[in-house]
Amino acid sequence: MNPLHTNDVRGSHAIHDTTPAARWEDAFLAGNGEYGIMVEGGPHRERVVLNHHRYVLPNGTRHLRAAETADRLEEIRDLVLAGRAPEAQRIWAGGEELRWTQSFHPGHALEIATPAHGPVRDYLRRTGFDTGEITVDWQDDAGPWRRRSFVSRADAVVVQEFTGPPAELRLRLTGDLPGCPEDVRHRCTAAGLGPGRALLNARATYPPGLGAYGFEAVLLVHAPGARIDTDGDVLILRGARRVLLLGKLDRHERPGRRTAELQRALDLLPADYDTLLAAHTALHTPAYRRAALDLTGAPAAEASPVAASAASAASATSTAFAASATSTASAASAGLPAADLAERQRKSPDALDPALLELLFHSGRYLLLSASGVLPPRLTGLWIGAWGAAWCGDFTTDANLNLQLAGANLAAVPEAVHAHAALVRGQVADWRANARALYGVRGLLAPGRTDGEHGHLFHLDDDWPWPAWLAGADWLLHPLHEYWRTTGDDGFLRAELAGWLIEAAEFFEDFLTRTDDRGHVVFVPSYSPEIAPEGVAGSASVNAVMDVAAGRHALESAIEACEHLAVEPAAVARWRALLSRFPPYLVNPAGRLTEWAWPGLDGNLDHRHVSHLYPVWPLHEITRDTSPELAEAAHRALAGRGDENLSAHGSLHRALAAARLRDAGLARANLLKILGGDMLFRSLMSSHNPGLEIYNADAAITLPGLVLELLVDARPGRLDLLPALPAELARGTVRGVACQGRVTVEELAWDLPAGTVRAVLRSAVGQTLDVHCRGARRSLVLAAGTAEAVVFDGL
Repeated sequence: MNPLHTNDVRGSHAIHDTTPAARWEDAFLAGNGEYGIMVEGGPHRERVVLNHHRYVLPNGTRHLRAAETADRLEEIRDLVLAGRAPEAQRIWAGGEELRWTQSFHPGHALEIATPAHGPVRDYLRRTGFDTGEITVDWQDDAGPWRRRSFVSRADAVVVQEFTGPPAELRLRLTGDLPGCPEDVRHRCTAAGLGPGRALLNARATYPPGLGAYGFEAVLLVHAPGARIDTDGDVLILRGARRVLLLGKLDRHERPGRRTAELQRALDLLPADYDTLLAAHTALHTPAYRRAALDLTGAPAAEASPVAASAASAASATSTAFAASATSTASAASAGLPAADLAERQRKSPDALDPALLELLFHSGRYLLLSASGVLPPRLTGLWIGAWGAAWCGDFTTDANLNLQLAGANLAAVPEAVHAHAALVRGQVADWRANARALYGVRGLLAPGRTDGEHGHLFHLDDDWPWPAWLAGADWLLHPLHEYWRTTGDDGFLRAELAGWLIEAAEFFEDFLTRTDDRGHVVFVPSYSPEIAPEGVAGSASVNAVMDVAAGRHALESAIEACEHLAVEPAAVARWRALLSRFPPYLVNPAGRLTEWAWPGLDGNLDHRHVSHLYPVWPLHEITRDTSPELAEAAHRALAGRGDENLSAHGSLHRALAAARLRDAGLARANLLKILGGDMLFRSLMSSHNPGLEIYNADAAITLPGLVLELLVDARPGRLDLLPALPAELARGTVRGVACQGRVTVEELAWDLPAGTVRAVLRSAVGQTLDVHCRGARRSLVLAAGTAEAVVFDGL
């Protein structure tokens, strides 16, 4: 056995592989929320692709703004109501073709070459989720070799270390990545800096006049005792047993480079891998360890640290992570690479594999954490290995972004919520401009997609009426509102969130000026992404359920925030009066909730989006206990929806709604479309479609949120345990679930064959909480800051 294989691969808090990544999609991943790295290739020729959240290819769209059509609003409304939506859509488009966001792209790649010294043995690559560290180990006739790397949250630097026999090592930075446009110019250099030090620099220049100027990477090399030579842009190191690389990335708005400044920043860092790793893990590891899942260990109710008294249970949970991380019963601990677990699931597509699901839960939280910092996750998270990303690798805001944030609050990853707040903060002024230009109203109107640089609504043409999507601001603010309800962060509420919620409400207050013959306000124009009613020309329509639900939620959220802060009483009164005039949802003759709350409009039953289930998930407007008739109608609408193209986001959106509607079988079936559909790369990054078609983070990052929705459904004052548990998950333990209402499920352990469910709950405030579990109910009086155990037996 290779003596360098010291990293434990047991448990589900890491992935490993005994096969090198033959393509970039199988690269192992690390990131700090700003920089990302992808480690691919074999022992003798390896590549590390360097990514940056703000690397987007200028395409001239920075100057585009929403159409100035406010003075034609009544004409647009009349056209839509008269069934002439295509004419209304042409007014917005103004004859222009569809313009896309700036495309997310990779930076440069570090190529690492070493000579072969006989056959490779004991090859192992590994990503440790709790440290964010990627290691690659192997052995040959020259001895053991190791490469390890991470991206520091503490120091904003890519850190890599290579150890092994004192053989020749060749390093090169290159812009030669698949699909790179010819008019993106690269200049890559290598230079010695004196004894044991060298510099690799790669600069790229975008086509002029379309946006930003260019981007670069600077890698400082420490190679004590090495003889350093260069061959063009190749750095050659001979005689070093240990080489440390420190890297900074940058994007330039205008001509001029920051190479010297970046190098000075690198010079100030300690030239010691372990010291830098310790600073990083001081931030990363506690964040990762906030939550954990065990689906493959001993029967949870027996192995659980939940004790007879709440006090002993609370103290026991502090050591729960260590026990979870070394679960010897896990199939992962038996030495199976992640890719083999995925293949085992693919060969049994009709039964959930708990070991794989547990691993995907931890992998998904790791990817969510690693991709969240200056921005939240993109369609590809923070990683891309080739130019020309599908859908520009942007933030598709009508579904995908919120799905990836489904577990940000529940799975205790506030870093992702803060990153999402940064995205909103950076473009909320543009949302205001959209509302003024298109409708002449106050408030916020968000676009259907953004590249992260601005939020102007320009992605539209005659067929895509994005100005009519009214729900965007409320939909995108929802994770932030949920965060406040979960954490009680009144500082964030006062500083920013309350203002945004008020503006979202003001949009609907100003916009809703038309009424029907029953006195209900009419949402016109309106749009249900990305679908049109059957038998009607055009997609712009009336009373899309997503828009109606967003309008109601926007007003209610603003009222909640204002009353909590004791502000804006006059506005609160106006909003309450407006809410009383909202249109009711409709149910068609087949008993299904319609996608439009307007007589005569009904939807396509075979479509990837289920936007009309916004009142079900993520809202709690339609629930089995508060509105059973509407919940049944929503369930029929969900169960009758086809799969269209089996997109990952479509299946997961359905699964989340099914969990809220207490249909474990339907949630499970949609989950299996992902796990059994050949949609997992060897890295456990996911694809958009079955057959590993299109590198896409929707499934990989959304899965933790879905798993938790199967186990816990929380709203202020009520907690449902195991609301939609698949049959294969009859035993398990989950820890660290952060719930709305400021309650943390410190531990939930269940053993359904034994009929036992036990939970330890901690509330930040004193409150009475109704806890439900599979038909049983307990009412708990929780004191602020103390843990309380609740037990359900005989289930």
